[in-house]
Amino acid sequence: MAFDYDVDFDKIDFRKEPERYQVGRGEQGVLMVEPYKSELLPHWRFKTPDIAQESADTLYNMFLDYKKKDDFVGMDMARKFIQMGYTRSRRYANYKGGRKYDKDGEVVDRQIDQEKARSAEIFEEKWITVREDEEYLEQKREHQKKYG
Repeated sequence: MAFDYDVDFDKIDFRKEPERYQVGRGEQGVLMVEPYKSELLPHWRFKTPDIAQESADTLYNMFLDYKKKDDFVGMDMARKFIQMGYTRSRRYANYKGGRKYDKDGEVVDRQIDQEKARSAEIFEEKWITVREDEEYLEQKREHQKKYG
């Protein structure tokens, strides 16, 4: 099922109405689903490997806290922020300033930034851990089966 961007995200508290949450693909909805966005976003950083490590550890610990509370939506949102830490730092590692295209829409030459590449590796390690977590996977299957 396609992710429904027409949902009135501003009016839904997904903690109170988890049945309205859509997993989507990848990072879909990561900056829309409240109150989770507001809880997770302040901790999402990747400028340097040290900052990325602190961020990835914090987001992972938040994933574990949501897991203890049996809060699948929180777990999935933490997973999305960790995944986004990987994809964004990877983009900045590959392209100066994170810009893949120039002003004419042409792909720019890749210039690997080793510091951002290390940040991407840090997030990737946590992302793999989260997406392979058996309890997370089971709750994801249940949520999708029950709510689509």
